[in-house]
Amino acid sequence: QIILVSSSHNDRDQSLFISTDEGATFQKQPIAFFVETLLFHPKEEDKVLAYTKEGKIYVSVDLGKKWNLLQERVSKDHFFWAVAGVDGDLDLVHMEIQDPSGGYRYITCQIQNCSDKTMTVPFAGSTDRDSLTVQDDYIFLQTTSANRTKYYVSYRRNGFVQMKLPKYALPKDLQIISTDENQVFVAVQEWYQTDTYNLYQSDPQGVYYSILLENVRSTKQPEENVLIDILEVRGVKGVFLANQKIDGKVTTLITYNKGRDWDFLTPPDIDMNGKPTNCKPPDCYLHLHLRWADNPYVSGTVHTKDTAPGLIMGAGNLGSQLVEYKEEMYITSDCGKTWRQVFEEEHHILYLDHGGVIVAIKDTSIPLKILKFSIDEGQTWSTHNFTSTSVFVDGLLSEPGDETLVMTVFGHISYRSDWELVKVDFRPSFPRECTDEDYESWELTNLQGDRCIMGQQRSFRKRKISSWCIKGKSFTSALTSKVCECVNTDFLCDYGFERSAPLKSESSKCFADFWFNPEAPPEDCVLGQAYTSSTGYRKVVSNVCEGGVDLQQNLAHHMCPLTAPKGLQISIRGESLAVRPGEDITFIVQQEQGDVLSTKYQVDLGDGFRAIYVNLTLTGEPIRHRYQSPGVYRVSVQAQNLAGHDEAVLFVQVSSPLQALNLEVVPVIGRNQEVNLTAIILPKNPNLTVFYWWIGNNLQPLLTLESFLVTTFAETGDVRVTVQVSCGSSMLQDSKVVHVFDHFHVLPLKFTKHLDMYNPDIPEWREDIGRVVTRLLAKETSIPEETLMTVVKPGLPTTADLHVLLPANQPKKKRSITSDKRIAAIKQALNAHNISFFLRGGYWVLVTLADSSSDSQRIGGGSGYWAIVVLFVICLVAVGAFILYKFKRQ
Repeated sequence: QIILVSSSHNDRDQSLFISTDEGATFQKQPIAFFVETLLFHPKEEDKVLAYTKEGKIYVSVDLGKKWNLLQERVSKDHFFWAVAGVDGDLDLVHMEIQDPSGGYRYITCQIQNCSDKTMTVPFAGSTDRDSLTVQDDYIFLQTTSANRTKYYVSYRRNGFVQMKLPKYALPKDLQIISTDENQVFVAVQEWYQTDTYNLYQSDPQGVYYSILLENVRSTKQPEENVLIDILEVRGVKGVFLANQKIDGKVTTLITYNKGRDWDFLTPPDIDMNGKPTNCKPPDCYLHLHLRWADNPYVSGTVHTKDTAPGLIMGAGNLGSQLVEYKEEMYITSDCGKTWRQVFEEEHHILYLDHGGVIVAIKDTSIPLKILKFSIDEGQTWSTHNFTSTSVFVDGLLSEPGDETLVMTVFGHISYRSDWELVKVDFRPSFPRECTDEDYESWELTNLQGDRCIMGQQRSFRKRKISSWCIKGKSFTSALTSKVCECVNTDFLCDYGFERSAPLKSESSKCFADFWFNPEAPPEDCVLGQAYTSSTGYRKVVSNVCEGGVDLQQNLAHHMCPLTAPKGLQISIRGESLAVRPGEDITFIVQQEQGDVLSTKYQVDLGDGFRAIYVNLTLTGEPIRHRYQSPGVYRVSVQAQNLAGHDEAVLFVQVSSPLQALNLEVVPVIGRNQEVNLTAIILPKNPNLTVFYWWIGNNLQPLLTLESFLVTTFAETGDVRVTVQVSCGSSMLQDSKVVHVFDHFHVLPLKFTKHLDMYNPDIPEWREDIGRVVTRLLAKETSIPEETLMTVVKPGLPTTADLHVLLPANQPKKKRSITSDKRIAAIKQALNAHNISFFLRGGYWVLVTLADSSSDSQRIGGGSGYWAIVVLFVICLVAVGAFILYKFKRQ
């Protein structure tokens, strides 16, 4: 069955083309959304999930004919079908979704119903974005708090447990490499690494990790994807290739026992032309590129296959290190023990008939019409013209089944042409099917010649070089296996231990790290149960050896003691410590260490709610609450048993969202004169409000917990003042322009008492009153309106200050005379009761001087006036000192 997605640029024409007869016919199916990814059910072929660019997932149970919305706000590439044999319901879907609050959660639900009421949340608390991975028996996710990331694993859908890496690994990143054979391989970038990762191997539950290989090279790809230079060799379990980078040099290593031991690749003695390579260890080895192909229809730089055990082809070079631009092709048919060079340039590889035919096409940007093939494991090669017209090769495909001898080359004649598909059938080249006499056996060994690998001797069969026959569908490569006695190399270091090799006699010993106490009980130790302290060794997972050496013998057995609670934590789901009154809050209580069955938990939510819980951290049951009034609440949890106690405290800020903000500032200020900047906010008294003040073009704000700031301005001109107010999750901003002058006059004004009755004490009202007073005075006195500014003060009784600016662009003496005349004119108009305005209710409001007997206040921060005063005082002091000196002499 096939589903093709239309690539129409017309958004209204999104369609699927569905075939149920292997592509012979297609049926067009219009859909109401735009597909980005399709994910087919692993067991039931009619069920499929569709992911859209908007983060929605649709489900179909009839191969795309009808679709239903399953879930919204789903992370791309982080949704998974149920795993057969692990999940109980095959209609289950695992998803990472975004909360309305912005956080991310791991949920599961059935495709028949995925509402908020039917979905389940297997992990309590929020997770990091793009962290959910469901793979075989395991589920992985991560959480980050206080710049520290914790990684969690669930084994066979049990509860999540924090993955235990060495205490001071302090990982910056973690990549899952493999989860097959009942264990986990992970690559961890530790705190000191930039372009390398360390390789770790877990116990069967995926919890405890031991280091296998340090400094494996990594490459960062577009969209933040990371590629780790490690490759699992298919066909022979336990064999891996890895590129290690030390001091800038990259070298290729191979392991036959799942990373317990690593060796360099043995170089060939002669090249493809029969000439000596002169490559001798320890100065020269074979190194391979371990890149994945960007095109899924061509092989990467190393090619292996499950049905062709021992057969590995790769591109690389001979030398002391891997060279990026060298891509000679090498092949081994005994799983890496011996290698031969076959090509001088990189080729795309395809295995047919269980590796009985190897097809190679040159990896080049020019058009081709020739392919090469070998039927003797790469010892000799023949050429074949697969087309009469050269084509740009886009990929190679084989027909379904490992026994096939039919392949397809697809490409295009030019960059503007359609695809060209060329079928190549190798069946006529073989006259018959193989019989038992056409096979011979080979035995798997490592580079040291050891035959017992992963606890057993394994032999495989392969076709003789001289036999021209088809292996066929019934061919099996595995021949015999024999269990071996255990030896030291069947064990690796346990969690908390590392191999140390200062002396050859101790090269295989494991020693406890300084931070690890082997005698301490495990964190999940339950009172009354028994545990064993580690000897420092554990058997390699999937190793089947029996008898012989047992490095795990003489294990000390202990009873789990009653341990005090330790590492108690309380958090809010969503991690927001600022909430609104009446908002539902979910508290999560977690305990890293200590007994939980006998521990009581006293919870105080700070608003009078108190309760005692048992098994609180064992069940993972959250505490739900709702605060009704604004304030800061101290939330505490005390865990106590007979062995000790622990406490966790959390401060929750409950605040109503800010509704309004107004910056109050006198618009006219003297240079170097202290001024009070005031932020008026609603509601008036929110708790824990932070004020950020920006003066002019300064990018660094001043922070206060009060709603005012006292400051000065050193330069004249227009200065913009901005304040941002932050309270909880809400933030407001206001901005005003302040005019800074060297000199100006201020006249205090008052109003008749009727005005107080209609004063709402809001900024807009005060600004309107100031504008009308300024306009009336300018009209009455013929003074330019732009040189007058009336500022009404907050509060009652209603008062104001009239700012009279000195005329600009005039000589100093004339400016002073003009200013005096204006002040006199203003006083005359006010004293004559000529300034008044009509008020609602039929009242006329009269504007007068606050104190008619006083002169205007002269404000200024310039050097002229004040410099003369200071100089006069200094002169008086000097003259007095001189006279006193003369008087004493006489």
